[in-house]
This record gives sequence, C-alpha cells and structure tokens, in this order.
Amino acid sequence: MQGAIYYLISGHGGPDPGAIEKYEGKIIAEDEYAYDITLRLAKELISHGAKTYIIIRDPNDGIRDQRVLEIDRDEVAYPNEEIPLNQLLRLKQRVDVVNKLYLENSGKYQRLIVTHVDSRSRGQNIDVFFYHHENSKNGKRLAESIHETFLKKYRQYQPNRNYEGTFADRSGLYLVKNTLPAMAYIEIGNIKSKKDQKRILDPDNRQALAKWISEGVLLDFDNRN
Repeated sequence: MQGAIYYLISGHGGPDPGAIEKYEGKIIAEDEYAYDITLRLAKELISHGAKTYIIIRDPNDGIRDQRVLEIDRDEVAYPNEEIPLNQLLRLKQRVDVVNKLYLENSGKYQRLIVTHVDSRSRGQNIDVFFYHHENSKNGKRLAESIHETFLKKYRQYQPNRNYEGTFADRSGLYLVKNTLPAMAYIEIGNIKSKKDQKRILDPDNRQALAKWISEGVLLDFDNRN
C-alpha cells in the first residue's frame, strides 16, 4: 500500500463520550471502543506500508486489552487541538482537519474511514454496517470492499448464521457530506445489546474487526483504477 494515505476518525471523544451503557456496574463509552479499534486498524494499515493519520487521538491511551476501557476526556484533534463542546463545531473541526490534509496531499490515493458504535434499544443486536456518499464511486467501492470482506469472514467463522450488515449511501451525515476524500463510515454494533457487547468489549474481537476492516481496505486498494 505504498503511497496510499488514510485518515482515520474514531467517533466522539474529548467532552463527548458518545453512546454510553452500564456494564457490570461500570459505565462503558462509545469513544473509547471506537478509538481502540481505530488504533488497531492504523497498526494494520501501517504494517502494509500506508501513511496513516489518526485524527482523534488520546495522548496517554494506546491499544488496550481490557474489556472495560476507562473513560477519560483528554482526547484531542490532529495535530493537538482541543475538541469543542458544541457538536457542530466538533464535526466541523474534523472536517477541516481532513480536508486541509487532503488538499496538501492532492493527487495521491487518499481514503477516510470513520468508526462509530451505535446506540439502539437493548434488545436489538446489529451486524457491522457501512455508509458512503451517494455520489462517490470510490467511497461506494471502499464500503463495498469492506462489506464483502465481512460477508466472507462470517461465512467462514459463523456459517450457521446470516450476516445482515449492509452498506448504503447516507449522504446526510455531516462527515459524509462535507469531507473531501472518498470514505467509508462504519457502525461496529449496538453498545446496549448484550450480543453486540461481546463484539465490542472482547479485545480479541476488536482486533478481528480491525483486521477484517484492513483486509477490506486492502481489497479496495488492489482494485483501484
């Protein structure tokens, strides 16, 4: 993947923990798990020779192998900017950072991957699913490549269950609508679902998610025009 550039954004962070839930008497938060998976993904991409920018970063949290990840509020935006409290300003900050880097790297192969954990009703478990911009052919191919990889992995490791994760356009989302690179927006699971918590809380499962996403990203890179 020499010459490829990836921008990785994990959802929420700083003053906003994202979706939260109680687990065994402790509070778990979306931003910590999205960040852990993003770091693991970055490591995979770097190992293949890609240049990788981690846009939301925590100065003292690396990859962690605990089930319950402690919540803090010290995440910053690249390169070292305080994350605003206001939601729109937070999103705009991320968009501005990515678009500035994208223009600086004009002419190079560039992709954006955004990772979130969803929050739905407690009984609703969801498979990993993907969004892209409706007008982005490259974004659609990226999301589809990761989706295809997940389909194959589920057939391999869980042949007795259907994988119901989808990829679809979701152009109304602020990050999808306003960022310049072709992008895939990934929802990892429902933090309130007991079934999905196995996927989110188990460090081996977080590593598998990162590996599968990276394999989908590699597939997309290999199929580039």
